[in-house]
Amino acid sequence: MKILLLALLLCILPARAVDLESAPAPADNPLKGFMPYEGTYEFPHSMEWFYLSLKDLQKDFEVFDWAPLDKKLDAMAARGHQAVFRVYLDYPQTTYGVPEFLNHVPRRAYSEHGNDKNPARISFSPDYENPDLRRALKNFIAALGKRYDGDARIGFITVGLLGFWGEWHTFPHIKAGDNFMASAEVQNEVLDTFEGAFHTTKLLLREPKDNIKIEKRALGFHDDSFAYQTLGPTSWHFWPKVEKAGIADIWKTQPIGGEVRPEVQKCLWNTKEENCVPPGQEFDRCVDVTHASWMLNQGTFGALTEAQKQRAIAGARRLGYEFSVRSATIEKQNDKLHIELSLINKGVAPFYYDWPLELAAVDGENKIIARWTTDWKLSRLMPGVAQKWSFETTLPKGNYVLLMRAINPLKGGKILRFANKTQDQYLEGWLTLAPLTN
Repeated sequence: MKILLLALLLCILPARAVDLESAPAPADNPLKGFMPYEGTYEFPHSMEWFYLSLKDLQKDFEVFDWAPLDKKLDAMAARGHQAVFRVYLDYPQTTYGVPEFLNHVPRRAYSEHGNDKNPARISFSPDYENPDLRRALKNFIAALGKRYDGDARIGFITVGLLGFWGEWHTFPHIKAGDNFMASAEVQNEVLDTFEGAFHTTKLLLREPKDNIKIEKRALGFHDDSFAYQTLGPTSWHFWPKVEKAGIADIWKTQPIGGEVRPEVQKCLWNTKEENCVPPGQEFDRCVDVTHASWMLNQGTFGALTEAQKQRAIAGARRLGYEFSVRSATIEKQNDKLHIELSLINKGVAPFYYDWPLELAAVDGENKIIARWTTDWKLSRLMPGVAQKWSFETTLPKGNYVLLMRAINPLKGGKILRFANKTQDQYLEGWLTLAPLTN
């Protein structure tokens, strides 16, 4: 009996727990933070924004030209960035976006939203009830999903298509007899088609609508007046509408994004005394309430003083997730190596995709001698909730260091870095967890 007990003890090594020190994660972690319109900028970012008209992409009911979209996606991917974009039909002060084969669809002219500054420019809002336009929209959405759902070059897609700027409103043309907006039937038709076409890439809608059963849809939202008309008490602001729809927890499964209101973009990083954000709409407060992950914020990508830049970087880091490993515990039992990680999401939102997570063992020359793909899910790391991940494997005898990384499916894309001091310590893109003696 004593011999058997001794044999068992020799096969079980005491668990070795290593505490990892935290450190700020970078402002350009993927799929979060601030982004500019397409182009090259110095301010840290991982995504770029653009618009395209339906006219650019659809040539007939079932004929599409994807070259303009692919050209933009490829250019952004070459810069290591993922895209967020919207397709529109009607963009004030911009050429009408309805395809030429739909020239027979009735349209209404309007002069608001900057058109009145240029007498030669008049924008048009199409008749969204027209059966040919509805058929074309459904065909386009289905084809878009078939080609691009899950495309690694794309971070998020805003639904677009309807309303001014594709923002699902036609203000001030919203009254009976002068309502340019699509009916509830057409709105639901568009959303049904989007949800049927996209199963991986996350979609965002401008805001909840009273005539849409939004709580049953897998849609996030984009607040395009962020830090300006985001919070209450005004009932038509963004978050009061979310609360009225009964979906204040939507951020737990679907992303919240948007645009910092252009009027406050350039003064957002001034001192508190010089800041022009309306009272009650302070940036940090809006982030905490909405759990936003990303914002289009072109003003941040212009000339900033060093003090403004540092405040802007802190603002970018406040958005979205921030993952930190608290400790790594390694225990050998017989021939099995048992690994347990304790993690925390110190951000305000989860990560909305389950990118592959790998473990690796490196030798004294930083050469990977073993690599394992785990079944861990980044999307389950909720803010402020400590979690444990476990994994079992085997490893040849020797002295190693255990590493972990998340794999960005975009080749050359930004690395998802953990908020730990040992991130990139041994190998770029890998978080060092603990020494490993087997």
